[in-house]
Amino acid sequence: MARFTSFDGTELAYREAGEGVPLVVLAGGPGRASEYLGALGGLDASRRLIVLDNRGTGESAEPADPFTYRRDMLVRDVEVLRRHLGLDVVDVLGHSAGAGIAMGYAADFPEHVGKLVLLTPALRSVGLSPEQSDWDTFLAARADQPWFEAATTALERNAAGDDSVQNRVAASPLLYARWDETTRAHADAELGQWKFEVAAGYNAEGAFVPGVLRRALTEFDHPVLVYACSEDPISPVRRCVELAELFPDVTVHVHEGVGHYPWVEEPQAVSSRLEAFLAS
Repeated sequence: MARFTSFDGTELAYREAGEGVPLVVLAGGPGRASEYLGALGGLDASRRLIVLDNRGTGESAEPADPFTYRRDMLVRDVEVLRRHLGLDVVDVLGHSAGAGIAMGYAADFPEHVGKLVLLTPALRSVGLSPEQSDWDTFLAARADQPWFEAATTALERNAAGDDSVQNRVAASPLLYARWDETTRAHADAELGQWKFEVAAGYNAEGAFVPGVLRRALTEFDHPVLVYACSEDPISPVRRCVELAELFPDVTVHVHEGVGHYPWVEEPQAVSSRLEAFLAS
């Protein structure tokens, strides 16, 4: 892992894989170490991936002030990373909650962003989180699955205040289209990758001002890819389409038959589609 010192003196880590045009990759969770992203299905075959461990996760240090875990503060780490790398303009990919950071970066530093990829983006930062009707439809279509009762019970425990990583993992079958050996292993890895205090800090009061961010994104005129998946409850396709409507230059790709982590289920399809956009 390579390291740099961010704006407040916190030492952050990032890993590099592959060669070619750099792509800064921002992890989600929030609060999960970037290890879960792997190489995004083999995207490192065509890109130099620069994958940041957000502060407090993975190999990155914990900050002195937990206030800096906030989503809007994490944007500053991306800018310091760009300067550290000596890049004037960089392509940026954010997955899930990492897309919230990526959108904040595009809004605050548009002159330093080339292309922007929002991969199964979390949508709270722009006020487009899934509604109860989205969840009702999603859950009804999966009620016959053998894991359904245990997973939905975990959701109920979460709503009642159980924020443990064990409970998150218990609900994770809902985030994949297929629940098999590969997806179970990917889900179970979160037990050693997620930190509650980082997640809580990301979502802290004041981190989200959707109206301000939405207005800023309407002026971001660089190419954007919104990558939605048909079996993803976190980023429903209809909400991703609404997100795309904010941008002047946007492509929406809907990947059928996969969930919130599409590169785990269909790696080649994901890496090929991402590279096609980035190379266009």
